[in-house]
Amino acid sequence: MLWSIPVARIGETAVRIHVTFLLFLIWIGAAQWQVGGRDAALQGVLFMVLLFVCVLAHEFGHILVARHYGIKTPQVTLWPIGGIASLERIPDDPKQELLIAIAGPLVNVVIAAILIVVIGIGFNEAVVTGLDDPRASLLARLATANIFLFLFNLIPAFPMDGGRVLRAFLAMRLSHGEATRIAARIGQGTAFVFALAGLFVSPILVVIGLFVYLAATAESQHVALQDGTQGLPVRSLMVSAVEALPASSTLDEAVDLMLRTSQKEFPVVDETGHPHGLLTRDGLILALRESGPTRPVQEVMMRDFPTVGDWQPFEAALTLLNQAKAPAIIVLDSTQKLVGIVTPENIGEMMMVRSVRPDWRFGTRRVRA
Repeated sequence: MLWSIPVARIGETAVRIHVTFLLFLIWIGAAQWQVGGRDAALQGVLFMVLLFVCVLAHEFGHILVARHYGIKTPQVTLWPIGGIASLERIPDDPKQELLIAIAGPLVNVVIAAILIVVIGIGFNEAVVTGLDDPRASLLARLATANIFLFLFNLIPAFPMDGGRVLRAFLAMRLSHGEATRIAARIGQGTAFVFALAGLFVSPILVVIGLFVYLAATAESQHVALQDGTQGLPVRSLMVSAVEALPASSTLDEAVDLMLRTSQKEFPVVDETGHPHGLLTRDGLILALRESGPTRPVQEVMMRDFPTVGDWQPFEAALTLLNQAKAPAIIVLDSTQKLVGIVTPENIGEMMMVRSVRPDWRFGTRRVRA
């Protein structure tokens, strides 16, 4: 994810911290320093670090239950407004999605229960303690924060946990697409309430409202795209008008091709049309900066690139593009020769078409990047 820093790996999941979270810690420390000096600043930063450990545990509640159902999570990213676990896919079974969604908030319940019952903070103290109350103990504030995280995440604002729980219940009676559309509309409405409340209460609610609105919209469009392309092979939706670079090409020849086309990704093929690599526009510019125009393309191309067969369902290409985080997927025919590519830009154009024409069915007309 852009502007995120890897800090650890737990099992198969990379833990990343967004740079805005680090800036947020600095801001918290500076604000507390002004109020109570060095000790207050250290307490404030320590509280935020412990809080986000709880957030990480919350996300791993989702991750571990998802792993039980065979769904991997390549990475989880911590933001100032919470964590995002990037599941490879959403389960088709609504009951599985329900259990995955509810697992995170239940982790916060367990943490709060440990602090209240085992350590003995007291339920009344945990409920009435303010998160920014300097007179309260650190553990009491942490118990309060976990109770808040539990309640806040169960708000039915898709794609928050409560929204996913709502979609799971709806999907038990409706189609997955219709359940998503209803949950997304509720999420967008809730996001508007957050933003409106933020004008009078706290600016952070405006940020949360914006995040929820954009995420709900993106999820709704993604599901609409899946519905519109369901059952169609990759060949029906791939970019087939692709210019490829011969394996013997130089960077100078690659520049000529880049200037003659609107492509950003260039497959590198041998004389029989079998792909050997992928050269991106950014990679080309970087290579030109570091070496001369006569350098062979084969020395700078990506050799590890995802491929998909043109006969496979388009959903397979969508899943692969999400998992690989690659700039493009090379599409092959039955003889393993290049016949097209699928790119995020290609997907974006189809999503824009679906947002304007929800009834549009792809496959009757080629959408090209």
